[in-house]
Amino acid sequence: MRSPAASASSHDPAASAPDAFHALATAQRLAKRGLLRLLCLQVARTALRLGFAATAAMAVGRLVMGEPVASWLVPVTMVFLLAACVAGFAADRAQASAETAVSIGLRELAAKRLDEMPARRLQSLSVGGVILSMQRHPEAIAGLVVGHRAASAMMAAGPLLAAAALFLVSWQAALLVICLTPVMILFFALIGDAIRRRADAQERAFGRLAGQFADRIRTLPTILANHAASGEEAKLARRLEAYADNTMGVLRIAFANAGIIDFFASLSIAILAVFLGLGHLKLAMIPGFSNLALWQSLFILMIAPEYFAPFRRFSEQYHAKAEGLAAAAALDRLLGAEPVQAKALPALDRLRLILPAKGLVAIVGPSGSGKSTLLRRLAGLEPGTAPAPGIRSLAAEDIAWVSTDAYVPEGTLAEAISWNAGAVVRNRLEDAAHAIGLLDDTLLPGGLDARLDKGGANLSGGQRLRIAVARAQLSGRTVLADEPTAKLDRETTEAVRSVLLEISRARLVVVATHDRDLAAAADLTVDLTDSDAVEVAA
Repeated sequence: MRSPAASASSHDPAASAPDAFHALATAQRLAKRGLLRLLCLQVARTALRLGFAATAAMAVGRLVMGEPVASWLVPVTMVFLLAACVAGFAADRAQASAETAVSIGLRELAAKRLDEMPARRLQSLSVGGVILSMQRHPEAIAGLVVGHRAASAMMAAGPLLAAAALFLVSWQAALLVICLTPVMILFFALIGDAIRRRADAQERAFGRLAGQFADRIRTLPTILANHAASGEEAKLARRLEAYADNTMGVLRIAFANAGIIDFFASLSIAILAVFLGLGHLKLAMIPGFSNLALWQSLFILMIAPEYFAPFRRFSEQYHAKAEGLAAAAALDRLLGAEPVQAKALPALDRLRLILPAKGLVAIVGPSGSGKSTLLRRLAGLEPGTAPAPGIRSLAAEDIAWVSTDAYVPEGTLAEAISWNAGAVVRNRLEDAAHAIGLLDDTLLPGGLDARLDKGGANLSGGQRLRIAVARAQLSGRTVLADEPTAKLDRETTEAVRSVLLEISRARLVVVATHDRDLAAAADLTVDLTDSDAVEVAA
């Protein structure tokens, strides 16, 4: 019979989508306290090093000139040196602690986001992308919001402190080093865009590599069975080479950036040394560099490197900014993307489907017509939607779900088949496994005692599906199967089809399928081919 036309459902699945995930803003919030502590320690270290430079210059200058050295000067110099070392050690520990706290907090929030994600959306994510995001991205983002931000702040505070100290001795010397600052900032701006593009390319290359590697590990039995290992190895090698090239590109630009900073720092110190030397030798009368005491000249030469040290540190952290921004964008795309929504299916909202107590019900139609959506509605798994009028959702405990992504626990094959099926005698396990061809699988040696990795990582999609079919046969529950014969060889397809037909003689089996032979054997067919009407045929 053909149902009458009706209005489309007004429910908008996107309205129930969670808010976008903002990795960078979240990391900045997590880093606030640790970053403040780190900045205080770094400012203290800079001030203590300036104090050490001043007292050491005074002591050495007086000793060289044969002048008496105050009794307090040497102990104060040692105290400044020791305190600067302690502050530096504490600052490094504070940075490591803050970055660890941010990465752990970000990873926990990302894991919570994944836990709350609807099944359809979670299944649409790349396994390799998820692994990459959970392991690599939080550390990169933590380096951006802690290490890079601290280096950025100190690039302003450190040179100001050093320039103020120089100003007390020679404002001309302070002006000389300050004049070189815009040149370095210009190079930062020029190099920044290039390193950011390289970092984005590196992140994309690594994501593709991780995704392909995770997928090939999961399907390794199938690859070996088809003698395709050499071809897949070549593909992985090409992507690994692309990732290595992008990584070297990032490092080359970072090293060039650091080299430029070192060049200008060395140049400025050399100019200061020449001017001061000419002044002491009375070979040139340069304002601000002549008629200085020896300790004052030593002080200027010791402070100048402190002025450029924050720029050098910032250049070392510059690639961390590019990597952190790329990682934050990748994590946002992974966790903040809109869920994969089913196509609007007004026909499902008009369908009044009365399921029999037993028999085979086949849901057919072209791709995108809503077969899987209807099956998930029957199972109560479709996120953000209530069952359409006339479609009765089944209780989760009364369903045996069959698909290539069915759950497989770690342990033996016998434990995977009997999972959630109660106590099952071994003879029944052997019969179920043999009927579906699991005991004859040369890529799964050991029979019922074959070892399975966590999540069935060492299984192909076909092996995972056959385990789900065997489990459904033993469960005594209603069976919902999503494309149970797709992408299987002929022998396996026949075995799956035979077992499902056998189950349907005693229980209800509902399949969403493109398999014409399986649909032809159904007692009831739900045809979703027509987008404006749904045909239900006995």
